Amino acid sequence: MKARILAIAVAGILLAASGCGQDGSNGGLLNLMNARGLSEADVSAALKTYTPTGGRDDYLLFASGGHSGQVMVIGVPSMRILKVIGVFTPEPWQGYGYGDQTNALLSSGDRGDTELRWADTHHPALSETKGDYDGEYLFINDKANARVAVISLKDFVTQQIVTSRLIESDHGATFVTPNTEYVVEPSQYPAPLGGGYAPIEQFNEKYRGAVIFWKFDREKGRIVEAQSWAMELPPYMQDLTDAGKLASDGWVFINSFNTERAWGGTLEGNPPMESGASQNDMDYMHIINWRSAEKVVAAGKTERIAGMRVIRLQTAIDEGLLYFVPEPKSPHGVDVTPDGKEMVVSGKLDTHATVYSWAKVKALIDAGKFVGKDPYGVPILSFEDSIRGQAEIGLGPLHTQYDNKGFAYTSVFLESKVAKWRLSDLQVIEKIPVHYNVGHLVAAEGDTVSPDGGYVVAMNKWAIDRFNNVGPLLPQNFQLIDTSGEAMQLLYDMPIPIGEPHYAQMIKADKLKSIEVYTPIGIDPLTHKVAKNAVQAGQERIERRADGVHVYMTAVRSHFTPDIVRVKEGEHVHLHLTNVEQAKDATHGFAIGSKNINVSIEPGEHADLHFIAGKPGVYPLYCTEFCSALHLEMAGYLLVEPR
Repeated sequence: MKARILAIAVAGILLAASGCGQDGSNGGLLNLMNARGLSEADVSAALKTYTPTGGRDDYLLFASGGHSGQVMVIGVPSMRILKVIGVFTPEPWQGYGYGDQTNALLSSGDRGDTELRWADTHHPALSETKGDYDGEYLFINDKANARVAVISLKDFVTQQIVTSRLIESDHGATFVTPNTEYVVEPSQYPAPLGGGYAPIEQFNEKYRGAVIFWKFDREKGRIVEAQSWAMELPPYMQDLTDAGKLASDGWVFINSFNTERAWGGTLEGNPPMESGASQNDMDYMHIINWRSAEKVVAAGKTERIAGMRVIRLQTAIDEGLLYFVPEPKSPHGVDVTPDGKEMVVSGKLDTHATVYSWAKVKALIDAGKFVGKDPYGVPILSFEDSIRGQAEIGLGPLHTQYDNKGFAYTSVFLESKVAKWRLSDLQVIEKIPVHYNVGHLVAAEGDTVSPDGGYVVAMNKWAIDRFNNVGPLLPQNFQLIDTSGEAMQLLYDMPIPIGEPHYAQMIKADKLKSIEVYTPIGIDPLTHKVAKNAVQAGQERIERRADGVHVYMTAVRSHFTPDIVRVKEGEHVHLHLTNVEQAKDATHGFAIGSKNINVSIEPGEHADLHFIAGKPGVYPLYCTEFCSALHLEMAGYLLVEPR
């Protein structure tokens, strides 16, 4: 129906283009098309993405913010950036990382004696119920520092950051089990478990991988660290993860590479990592029975390492929790089909998408039929007996998503294309060029039990000639592709000014039930409860106590109460600030010059912050968020008197 309506619309535009223009001259629209070099296909693409003022998108895309440490929220099909969610690094517009609550949140992710204020976010994961997105929570990892964050989609605010010194990196996180029982975080680069030291020459003996199963309490919206656990893995480089669903529910699948166990040493006579880790024709897919592992943990068959309950490798083998099956060279994506009956693996140095049959894999496991063991004793299944077949995709297949018509879509890195192929007979139907070097891709709800189809977004690593020259550091390029017709159509180029985004998930917008204001007044967004220091109108005051000066302040259009704060040099100032507005979008900011003080308070929100009144002087304070005609007058002074 949509395609027919679009065809009628395009026909109407072209008819108008051949007739009179809006100014009464012949061919007004046609002249415009000719002047801009636009084709009929361009007009079609424009209509498919154009969202008129006040319009809404059908989907929201949650994309990793890469080195920014944040998450981007993008509308589809408009491809408008709607928000950047502060996660692992300060985000000034939202005052994230500048008040007491968010400062404490960021500090909760520090590791050892290192204050961490940057991150490398990779793989966002939406919470699921019965294998379908439910629109309640979002999870994101930090590869560089092995951390996981929980974001509430009630208000798009980060609620929690957890980390464990068990592992040192976590590229393959985060992915969730079908009812969000666990958030899965596998390590990537092997290291001594628990953060200890061992010479690199003892790599095979002392270095290990691990996968953490963070227990998620949906009612509280929190990861429960005390109920979480991990499994030790051999020192391969574990990569992307996917949880089984429906037919394969209760299992988790993790790619790995570097079965060679190369560790570099270019100045010490060894080959570089990239060549050392690319010798073998096969690596190992890790097949983990997490439901059985739960029982092993409950039985106490674990060891404590860095405060985490860990199923040691030998225990995992003895209890039948861990199996390997070979997968073609240097795999990246492992993607379970919507029915849970198959797993598709793409090898970056292979030309195929390999389709594994869960029924075959499970039958081999149940029969105890193995072709050998790896050097650590993990049973290995037969590659030939585990697969249904292979689709010849092209050079550099990377990641696969699905639609609702039995098609799979695989990014092809070296060819810079997206391949559409049929799951039933493994035949490639079509390839569409993208620009350039596509990494991940995302389809509309394309990794759930009920994908929607219609849209695919290619997340391209290079832009080269796509946009205006902005210097040597170029944006990356998200390209929106329409997959609803007989042939795929490239609709839109979207430069991404934060790098480097990696992965995304796309959810129906109507599944999200976000609030518009915080109610009742005085809510702490990190707890969604009224803050103990919340201030109601008429209760504003300044109190001097043993621990310093406490300022109870409200913000409302267009003034702060109090707007003069008098303190002495060296006093400890505790500011308790509540936005008493209940009107939609009536956000206020609060900043004090030269003090690194900056918070954002949405309607009904409360924030606390503290600082030392240092050098005597006069420091203006003001609202940083344009809120009314008298916004510039929403100001005051911090007066620091000399002792």
